[in-house]
Amino acid sequence: MSPRSDLTPLGHHEKRFWTRDDAVPAGGRKAGTYRVFIPATIAEWEFAFSGDAAEALAEATGALSRLQDDPLHRPSLKLARSLLRSESAASSRIEGKQASQKTLARAAYDRDHGRRADRRAAEVLGNVEAMERAIAIGASSARLKRADLLDIHRTLLRFTEDDAIAGVLRQEQSWIGGNDHHPIGAPYVGPPWELVPGLMDDLCAFMQRTDLPGVAQAAIAHAQFENIHPFVDGNGRVGRALIYTVLRRRGQLGEDVPPVSLVLGAQPRNYIAGLGAYSGGHVGLWCERFAGAVSRAAGETGRLAGAIASLQAEFLRRLGPLRSDAAARDIVAALPDHPLLDVASMQEVTGKSHVTVGRAIAQLQGAGILRPLNERRWGRAWECAELLQVVEDFERSVAA
Repeated sequence: MSPRSDLTPLGHHEKRFWTRDDAVPAGGRKAGTYRVFIPATIAEWEFAFSGDAAEALAEATGALSRLQDDPLHRPSLKLARSLLRSESAASSRIEGKQASQKTLARAAYDRDHGRRADRRAAEVLGNVEAMERAIAIGASSARLKRADLLDIHRTLLRFTEDDAIAGVLRQEQSWIGGNDHHPIGAPYVGPPWELVPGLMDDLCAFMQRTDLPGVAQAAIAHAQFENIHPFVDGNGRVGRALIYTVLRRRGQLGEDVPPVSLVLGAQPRNYIAGLGAYSGGHVGLWCERFAGAVSRAAGETGRLAGAIASLQAEFLRRLGPLRSDAAARDIVAALPDHPLLDVASMQEVTGKSHVTVGRAIAQLQGAGILRPLNERRWGRAWECAELLQVVEDFERSVAA
């Protein structure tokens, strides 16, 4: 592997010339020079960490380990979907795509029942599914390929208005900021499109490595992907999904997904500055900041688990004495994964009869735990508004 210092830039700039395009609106008709960033290949580069960066990476690794293994930090709750929705919503929010927990739950229910979801919610749901795909790829022992990254992008956009570009590498110049019609003066201009396939293959080779801390590898893979900017749209969301591909491949991610995007998005300037530091060769600084976000996200996951556990205990108190095998008890346990439910879904979860589940739902409705949705719009379905509110309160507190 090629040795490098922490100040060696992770790429270089080249000047290019943009030709005036008279077909675009008058404000976008401009010719001139601009600078593209050509990322360095990293599959063979040696990365070493010491001092504050090494300490932060060790702390983050320990936090992820506790989240998986220590029952004091990881209550035995079904939190996977709640956390996945929070992480996906936060990642989408960074890109200006908003959807509440309630909107997401209702959109997911619509899709499960063959109905078209709200457009904004469909975009965030695509992010949930892209995250799931990224984690599944990370769980596989197969060698990571460029096609896997394209598949994550395809999953992200397949149900949106941008489905025509889903899973397709760009064949045009990309840039961030500036004018919509030309890259002149844009803060960041990605590499020319013809370099993208090779850079993606190099990134996949880097993600196969096992010789550096998993959290550092996730940080570098994310930053490198953002520098490549391989797609016309969806780069930020796919790049953040890759964090979980790496952590899962390295055995540092269990069932629960620490909401790293929620923490990164709470300080957007710090996040963007960290990515810039990486490009300039300050890899240790970027990994230190990223590791801090991972540590906080893992700790916040435990806090959300505690809040939901308290709410579930309150639900059981409201219901009064229940047999250990009562369907109502099973439904309360399933609520984090199923905040919007119907009889059929709870039959599948509990393994109990239609009549038994119906009676249990009536119990929960009577105790104010579930409330029925508009039957004309939703059919016979119920929602746990209190649980959705707990998750939204959690997101706001982290963002604040």
